[in-house]
Amino acid sequence: MKLHAIVEDLPAALAAVEAGATVVQLRRKGASTDELVEEGEGFGELDTLFIVNDDVEAAIRLGANGVHLGRADDGAERAVAAGLLLGTSAASVPEALDGERRGAAYIGAGPVWPTPSKPDADPPIGLDGLAGICRAVAIPVVAIGGIDAANAGDCIRAGAAGVAVIRAAADARAVLAAVDAAR
Repeated sequence: MKLHAIVEDLPAALAAVEAGATVVQLRRKGASTDELVEEGEGFGELDTLFIVNDDVEAAIRLGANGVHLGRADDGAERAVAAGLLLGTSAASVPEALDGERRGAAYIGAGPVWPTPSKPDADPPIGLDGLAGICRAVAIPVVAIGGIDAANAGDCIRAGAAGVAVIRAAADARAVLAAVDAAR
């Protein structure tokens, strides 16, 4: 889970994998299950883990490796029962512990810094909040929110197993290099 690229389409996913992404997450806010399935065709052929955002049914229909659910999303039990890797979001230690209790294979922690890609995001948790979540759970933590090549290494040094990028996906090589340098 070193570099988790969150993308909206297959061309972006291909570019992220080419740049070294180890996980690709299809995220299309507001899309129906059928639209996600249509857009997700071809993602299963990528040489990386394939995660679908917020939609367990789409993940199952696409044969994805997993699904990422936000704190308000239902379906954790169904995802685990279907054999999907479950990722959950957390902005605090109690939320991370709850995700772990529900069967999450990893926690997406953040936003670490302000992020323009999610206007309704929680207030940033900073590196201290990220480090607290990393210490509290026994599963991998992926830092998200405002991540770029300049700060990705700080997230790894705070205890994250990897970083997720949305707006910096185009700079995936630089982010990955920062992650590798921090290890």
